[in-house]
Amino acid sequence: MSRTKKLTLAALGVIIALVIGSTVWILVASDFGLHEERVTLEGPRGELNAVLSTPADGDGPFGLVVFVHGDGPADAGRDDTYKPLWSAYAKAGFATLSWDKPGVNGAPGDWLDQSMHDRTAEVESAISWAYTRPDLDTTRLGIWGIGQAGWVVPRVLAARNDIGFAVLVGPAINWLRQEEFRLRADLAARNVAPTDVDGTLDRHAREVSLLESGADYATYLKARTDPHPMSKERWSFVERNCRSDATASLSRISTPLLLVLGTRDRTVDVDETETVYRQKVRSDLLTVTRFDDATHRITRKDIEYRDDFRVSAREIFAPSTVYAPGYLDALRIFATRNT
Repeated sequence: MSRTKKLTLAALGVIIALVIGSTVWILVASDFGLHEERVTLEGPRGELNAVLSTPADGDGPFGLVVFVHGDGPADAGRDDTYKPLWSAYAKAGFATLSWDKPGVNGAPGDWLDQSMHDRTAEVESAISWAYTRPDLDTTRLGIWGIGQAGWVVPRVLAARNDIGFAVLVGPAINWLRQEEFRLRADLAARNVAPTDVDGTLDRHAREVSLLESGADYATYLKARTDPHPMSKERWSFVERNCRSDATASLSRISTPLLLVLGTRDRTVDVDETETVYRQKVRSDLLTVTRFDDATHRITRKDIEYRDDFRVSAREIFAPSTVYAPGYLDALRIFATRNT
């Protein structure tokens, strides 16, 4: 056999091995071990379209973890990025419940028309619904939330005594301080010139003054504080919620709480968050876990802040691999230990 043919066959063998290996990797990474059921809940302002996921193996009743979204439009599975988390809880014997935000995926309503009080009432409705399901064990209830859920979940925990544990991922303390931090982090990441940074921060300060004064949308547009103005609906949403602060609720929590933080978070000042939580939440209830080089969603830092086909492919075909090592295990272990 000629050298050329040998090299060709060798190259073909490598390609076949890579294809087979990639296929096996994708199948393994995408096997979540879940049974998913579409359910409808009666929410405080209309129906909620939800997904109840239960362990594919084993008999119920299962404990339940209620999922609470962060900011922005989100379907029940947040474009399937929640499935690895649902799977982690399934391995601990828990079902999970998450719903489409109002106005998303055909759900009635508009999430931009909500306050944090409205979102808290949604979680209360979901927990009440769980008590109607014989396949759910309501003596083993938990809550998982991210980002904006930091102004929702503490209110729920402060008002109830039937929640066994809670997990908060990258929650902020104060809405307005978080927005300034997010803006500064974005400017730094884009290496914006110092003079442009000063101008941007000055415009932001004027925008905050408008929000604090309750200015209407026309006044906001006239002020020209934003080169890319918010929509009228977004402005109303921010104006309605910009006074949110979690501090008061934290001291009233009596539930074991896992605070998960990524050191590369560009959305939330995790140092402030950890400091305030340690000051306000009882030390015997609070567990703080930081993941080095992890982002707001606790993904590997090269995942969340990159926009190319390789990232998109990984998130679609192998979503479990986008998360920081140890994060999914931490969710499973905390749930097991606290129920």
